[in-house]
Amino acid sequence: MTWTFDVTPNPQPRSAAERAEVLGDLGFGKEFTDHMALATWTLDGGWSDDKVVAYGPITLDPATAVLHYGQEVFEGLKAYRHEDGSIWLFRPERNAERFNRSAARLGLPELPTEAFLKSIEQLLSVDKDWVPDPAGGESSLYLRPFMFASEAFVGVRASHHVTYCLIASPAGPYFSTGVAPVKIWVTNKYSRAGRGGTGAAKCGGNYASSLLAQQEATEHGCAQVLFADAGTHTHVEELGGMNIFVVTTDGELVTPQAGGTILEGVTRSSILELATERGLRPVEREFGMSELFEGVDSGRIAEVFACGTAAVITPIGEFLTESGETHTVAGGGTGEHTLGLRQTLLDIQYGRIPDTRGWTRRIA
Repeated sequence: MTWTFDVTPNPQPRSAAERAEVLGDLGFGKEFTDHMALATWTLDGGWSDDKVVAYGPITLDPATAVLHYGQEVFEGLKAYRHEDGSIWLFRPERNAERFNRSAARLGLPELPTEAFLKSIEQLLSVDKDWVPDPAGGESSLYLRPFMFASEAFVGVRASHHVTYCLIASPAGPYFSTGVAPVKIWVTNKYSRAGRGGTGAAKCGGNYASSLLAQQEATEHGCAQVLFADAGTHTHVEELGGMNIFVVTTDGELVTPQAGGTILEGVTRSSILELATERGLRPVEREFGMSELFEGVDSGRIAEVFACGTAAVITPIGEFLTESGETHTVAGGGTGEHTLGLRQTLLDIQYGRIPDTRGWTRRIA
């Protein structure tokens, strides 16, 4: 089919003054733009009814499959306003590819990359004024494409009716503390994903399983929770919503190897490619919890940081364990490589330095 995502303008968009009020007090995921993109897939007819319409509630039958079996996937990427007013995406094709890998794992249909990008282009054609000016900060328009089983049927099988939707939310920094080092709660009680499961897919179930541990983290004054592997609880995997990296004193940039239980983040892969520019040797391998703590305590691990689309790169200063141990990263957690990689990534995304890799895509 030919993807158009034709726009039906919202008859009651928010006024310029209302939009300015939202953009003047940015949080994360609290406010949404005036429109959303939609498309429908059926087993017999494939994809159809692609459109951009007024943002609003989606009506679901109580028997809608996603409410019972969680068959859904989503993505997260951002639109960035450059100094000249143009609007750009960062490696959106990678998000489209991961969206389809996630969909395949959850028994959902593939959405062509062409459609994924067209939905963003059309949404921004009417909501471009919602992309914040980044001057003085790191503001952006967070884009949330998602797909869910929308058939009214409670039998246990893949849905024969699927809905794709794209919404957008103007966003400030993910952590209110900015680039200040955060504390991490380490859990051995809970697991995020196991071998053969959905750990490599970006689906709600993975995040739902992390929430109780995240609640414990918050109770202990920590910003995020670090999970070990489900089989032995001895290997570092990832945080509840971000990948993790360490920088060693001998110049290695190490992150756990993605083996089906870790989400392969677009930010993660970008950092691995940028590492050599800072004289670091990128390494993906199995990484033990004991190696992490011993390295931090001895100083052999000089920096630790988390990364993801929402938070970009966030330095980690301390790890707190369930047994009451505290492991503090040298210098409190803010290292030159962490901040340097972060700045380089942001400079590419906001067009402040040349994009020599073809990672950015102008959208408006």
